[in-house]
Amino acid sequence: MVRKRKTTSLILGGLRLMPTRVRIALFAGCFRMFYHLAAKQRLIAIHNLTCAFPEKDMSEIIRIAKGSYRNMGIIAAEFFDIPSLNQKNVEDRVEIEGLEHCINALKKNRGLLTFGAHIGNWELEAAAVALLLKPMAVVYRTLDSAILENLVTWVRSATGNIPLDKTLAMRPIIRHLKKNGIVGLMIDQNMAWQEGVFVDFFGRPAATSNGLALLALHTGAPVIPGMTVRVKNGKYRLIVGEEVEIIRTGDRDLDVISNTQKFTRIVEEMVRKYPEQWFWVHQRWKTKVCQIQDSSHHRRILTPGESR
Repeated sequence: MVRKRKTTSLILGGLRLMPTRVRIALFAGCFRMFYHLAAKQRLIAIHNLTCAFPEKDMSEIIRIAKGSYRNMGIIAAEFFDIPSLNQKNVEDRVEIEGLEHCINALKKNRGLLTFGAHIGNWELEAAAVALLLKPMAVVYRTLDSAILENLVTWVRSATGNIPLDKTLAMRPIIRHLKKNGIVGLMIDQNMAWQEGVFVDFFGRPAATSNGLALLALHTGAPVIPGMTVRVKNGKYRLIVGEEVEIIRTGDRDLDVISNTQKFTRIVEEMVRKYPEQWFWVHQRWKTKVCQIQDSSHHRRILTPGESR
């Protein structure tokens, strides 16, 4: 453990010594190289983009794919600046639009569920919320590398946020909401079919986490979208949306699907506006519709075309 911490400190310290612009150039260059050398990931990104935007020609598809790789490089470079952020300097990097929606939601004293996507700089977004509003519990998947996991967890918690491993997160989330805390979840990654529901995303069935809908229905906590995008001057805008009205019909399974679809549409709208800033290399549609059960003894999984 001591050795891991020393390694983490050396990595973090060495990269933080570089000026941010130099670090961005270095990481953007590395990811540009990955784009050309890692054929499998490049083809995944191009395939996803071709399916999502059939109206775009290949030159535009490739431009967006390269932009997505560049965005990943920028996120990696800027990640090492997060521990040095504070309430005074964070606004030099991030402006917030719609913060009043979070403030009003917290007045209900039921906690706050926020959701976002891997667009723009989601790591900087979490830090900005912690510094400009209050720290939140952030649900994430543990990394395979112990050294990287230690590094990432340290940086994510540097501004006061509480990282929660998604496999053990449910009880801590509910406790946090009862204290009127904020919980942040990302809902744009592929799930195993047993762990989510299928909803429409860019016209294709996408296995999507049902956790946000289940938490909203169970706790009554308000749900608000928040996503951070890079603007022309190189800074970021955290766009906080209005509270999402939760569908409650009494049919739990269908309510979970309907609400998950509402959340996913909001994500899709943002990705359509800023396609070069989303994580296209991820196999978002990897899980296929493989089972539909309609029984009082089994969970029901619906295809996007089915109506209520």
